[in-house]
Amino acid sequence: MADLTTYREAVAEGIAREMRRDGTVVCLGEDIGAAGGVFKTTVGLFEEFGPTRVWDTPISEQAIVGAAMGAAMTGMRPVAEIMFSDFLACCWDYLANEIPKVRYMTGGQVTVPLVVRTANGGGLGFGAQHSQAVENWALTVPGLKIVAPSTPADVVGLMASAIRSDDPVVFFEHKGLFAAKGAPAPPDHVVPLGEAAVVREGSDVTLCALASTVPLALTAAEALAKDGISVEVIDLRCLIPLDMATVLASVAKTSRLVVVEENPYQGGWGGTVVSIVADEGFETLDAPIRRVAAENVPLPFADTLEDRVIPTVDKVVTVVRKTAEY
Repeated sequence: MADLTTYREAVAEGIAREMRRDGTVVCLGEDIGAAGGVFKTTVGLFEEFGPTRVWDTPISEQAIVGAAMGAAMTGMRPVAEIMFSDFLACCWDYLANEIPKVRYMTGGQVTVPLVVRTANGGGLGFGAQHSQAVENWALTVPGLKIVAPSTPADVVGLMASAIRSDDPVVFFEHKGLFAAKGAPAPPDHVVPLGEAAVVREGSDVTLCALASTVPLALTAAEALAKDGISVEVIDLRCLIPLDMATVLASVAKTSRLVVVEENPYQGGWGGTVVSIVADEGFETLDAPIRRVAAENVPLPFADTLEDRVIPTVDKVVTVVRKTAEY
């Protein structure tokens, strides 16, 4: 069996592969050079590609994303790192008003092929301003693609597609997964954007997850299997494009759906998934659709309190069991 690799190593590997393949790919962000990134997700890039392609920036999210936008408009494929996803709020004008609208407003004359990478999510006790899962922020902006991988191999494969995309991509890397290990990506591995993966087959309940909630869903599915409840787990992998065909096909088989997301319940991406299933797959349902999401409160620092706020295995098991028994 091949040696396992970590999620954080896969980030650096995925970027490096694209930098070797395409000389227009450059990286910029805080401490991503010789320091290897605050989460050690850019280790080795500065040594291999040097200061002309790996740029350490000032502590200014506006400067990072603004420079990336200009570079992308003039022929480069920048990969910009925003250290914590919470800090996307600091450059929100670029991300919401400028970057996703350029191609449309120029009638396709100018494209902005850039990737904004960011460390997302809670579970590590980083407090209210460094722990949010904010995929739902980006989901409200037409023109952005949204990627959130759950495994090292998917990190590499989705990074390749994100960097090659002519549309801007927000690439969420979950902090809680950085140390997680998995099979390394094979050579030339590319995962198309907008293709969900059925990561566990089942017949009783469909459990739809993303990023950190995928291993959580798999753990819950294992526990429920001991009670004779067969759970099918879907890893969405992307929110835009959103692969609802895979979700609807699964629900047609199981007749039940539970969505587990780390976004707050209010305005979370699960609401979009649920509404589409209610609209297009209502006749296939044998039970109400349920959502397991974070509470609508700032994330506490204390781990015991944080567990009260974000999804846990026990919460998922409880909801899936009730859905299966309905």
